[in-house]
Amino acid sequence: MDAVDGLLHGPRASGAFLLQVVMDPPWSVRVQDRAPLSLAAITAGHVWVTPERGEPAPLGPGDVAVLRGPEPYVFADAPGAPPQVLVHPGQRCTDLDGNDVGAALDHGVRTWGNSATGGIRMLVGSYEHVGELGRRLLAALPDLAVVPAAAVSSPLVGLLGDEVARDEPGQEVVLDRLLDLLVVTVLRAWFAGGHADAPGWYRAGADPVVGPALRLLHRDPARPWTVARLAAEVGVSRAALARRFTDLVGQPPMAYLTEWRLDLAAELLLEPGTTIGAVAQRVGYGSAFALSAAFRRVRGVSPRDHRRAAAV
Repeated sequence: MDAVDGLLHGPRASGAFLLQVVMDPPWSVRVQDRAPLSLAAITAGHVWVTPERGEPAPLGPGDVAVLRGPEPYVFADAPGAPPQVLVHPGQRCTDLDGNDVGAALDHGVRTWGNSATGGIRMLVGSYEHVGELGRRLLAALPDLAVVPAAAVSSPLVGLLGDEVARDEPGQEVVLDRLLDLLVVTVLRAWFAGGHADAPGWYRAGADPVVGPALRLLHRDPARPWTVARLAAEVGVSRAALARRFTDLVGQPPMAYLTEWRLDLAAELLLEPGTTIGAVAQRVGYGSAFALSAAFRRVRGVSPRDHRRAAAV
């Protein structure tokens, strides 16, 4: 599992919210649901999206916007249009006076908007929870990432649009899988586009030396790795791997491994019934004491306190 896998490790299966938005001008919706990750794919018409701390961006058919929460953002038919509807946590919808307008905007199965036959249509999906591993990837994203239709080059938007309004047995599972696939496809396209803010570990994945080393660490973090052992696996000298890894990833191999092990441990600790000792073995620490010491040193809290905080 790498950080892209980890992004969807927690919310997949049943944690995503998905609907089709159908609008006619004039319209403007401010989304302040505090979801950590949302995606909007335009299927018809043109939309403007404005993040809280950025400039308006136009979206056309096939374009996809990825929005990193918890900051709010606005979708509208024109930049600067004052919001008419507010979307709150739990997907509760109100007007500016706080009156509930959810029922008035409901047009059937997963379809929402100011018109049942509007010319502006987009698919909106939100993950209300992102696991510990996913936070590594989210931290590398801007508040708004726009991926143009030409870069997506996937039938997934069309498939999701065909399936979203259906109400058949197993439909939730179908939609969850399609949304997960679309998120991964769009994020790959974003990072592959040469954006300067793509994290070093992501860019290094394509390197013929560091890429295989990263995959080994991700696949088997519990193995008693040393730089020499890792270098032997990828067929280079210890010094060459250490230098190249540090240059591309931004930190030495063993420092990266420590962070990865503790991120993975933080995720595993939230699984019901899992003991600290069992997690320690799975991520490469010899005992619960060793894991607890490293966890507290790097993350500032004990594994037990981390587990308690997540349960609140």
